Amino acid sequence: MNTQHAINQYQRVNTQSSIEDASPHQLIAMLINGALSRLSTAKGCMERKDYAEKGVQLGKSMDIITGLQSSLDMEAGGDISANLDALYDYMIRKLSEASINNDMAVVDEVISLLMEIKMGWDGIPEEFHHLSKQKQQVAE
Repeated sequence: MNTQHAINQYQRVNTQSSIEDASPHQLIAMLINGALSRLSTAKGCMERKDYAEKGVQLGKSMDIITGLQSSLDMEAGGDISANLDALYDYMIRKLSEASINNDMAVVDEVISLLMEIKMGWDGIPEEFHHLSKQKQQVAE
């Protein structure tokens, strides 16, 4: 068995296990971290002039940001959800622009915006991390 194949398989199983055990708060944190990781990889691809992989990584980043956007609860979130919705839309447009123009400064801008969101998300006190999971269980 190929060692790299075994490592990839382990990572898939480990990721699946992490997702199944994660709270809604942890899932959002994982999505943010995944987008940041792919944006960083896209920047490296730009530096190496690996434009095909840059496109793949920026596409995955945009998919993750779209996932974050679709997870917003516009009713319960009020102005915060509306502002995040507009910000996610802005990020997706900027990443499309960055892809077309191979503009690392635009990718850096989106990374900076995601880091701000991450800091706010990570700052939510732990006693509030499971609230949406509890609401979901009560509804069932």
